Amino acid sequence: MQGPIAIILVLGALIFFHELGHFLAARMLGIGVKTFSLGFGPKLLSYKKSQTRYQLSLIPLGGYVQLLGENTEDDLPEGFTREESFALRPPLHRMAVVAAGPIFNFILAWFIYSGIFMSHGMVELIPNIGGIQPESSAAVAGIQPGDTVTAVDGQPVRYWREMADAIAASEGKALDFEIQRGDETLNTNVTPRLMNRKNIFGETISTPMVGISASGKTIKIPLGVGSSLVQGGKQTWNITMLTLKGIGKLFQRVVPLDTVGGPIMIAQMVSQQAKEGLVNVLFLTAIISINLGLLNLFPIPVLDGGHLLFLSYEIVSRRPVSEQMQVITTRIGLFLLLGLMVLATYNDILRLFTN
Repeated sequence: MQGPIAIILVLGALIFFHELGHFLAARMLGIGVKTFSLGFGPKLLSYKKSQTRYQLSLIPLGGYVQLLGENTEDDLPEGFTREESFALRPPLHRMAVVAAGPIFNFILAWFIYSGIFMSHGMVELIPNIGGIQPESSAAVAGIQPGDTVTAVDGQPVRYWREMADAIAASEGKALDFEIQRGDETLNTNVTPRLMNRKNIFGETISTPMVGISASGKTIKIPLGVGSSLVQGGKQTWNITMLTLKGIGKLFQRVVPLDTVGGPIMIAQMVSQQAKEGLVNVLFLTAIISINLGLLNLFPIPVLDGGHLLFLSYEIVSRRPVSEQMQVITTRIGLFLLLGLMVLATYNDILRLFTN
């Protein structure tokens, strides 16, 4: 897949699905939709159907769904009724429409992961030993490269992660390893030791380890439709939680601010993955979609999360946020969002020159 084509398709899919969420929720609740636009600025292509104008606009960095009654001062357009006005709907209806955009970003990621699992199966690392650290617990216990761990404390292990989980949960207690070495089946006691390592955020953490590394051998497990959907959901959840942790580490300054990227970095990443193949592009698209969903849920006015915050206040207090407060907080939100965009663009440009 060519880089530029991949970039256009990925950005287009992300924008389309996000706005499709808003659009479908509005239509399901009987709220009028005036415009469904991919992109901002001047129209390139457009057509009108059932009172809604569908258009492709010049600037591809976003999109929007214009609902009837978003601006309460608007006159009622021909073909619409007052009952279709967004502003006249109860807060829960409006929340559903606003939340549907980010929710569809997570649904897109789930569909992508599920589709990959369905077509390619699930690849698992097997517990085959590739390397052993000198004087480690594994070396003392006589474990050798090429050995395959088949059970830990009597519990069968099929995959490397199952063995790793057992070691991590050992709390330093001795473990009985059953090992396959050629035609022989051996048993040996291994006592994990607390060792320092770097986690994915660059932090030094202590965890029970035995001093082994994987050989890299894998097996492919075919999955049916149901199992693929379950695994796709688990993958979406795991990446979402990992992303939230990353955001938290960013505020804690564990993850440096220069890792924040914008459209240029996304384009570079998509272009790079396009060289590796379609599956890599799809995996990256799912990750970006999750990030986009989370970003839009930030409680910042002008983002979906800010609107959800206003509507939550309206439900609790039984009155809407004052117009003056909305104006003030929206300006603050725009300032924060602009600052984030400037930081991301600065980092993108700096990376371009550095590379």
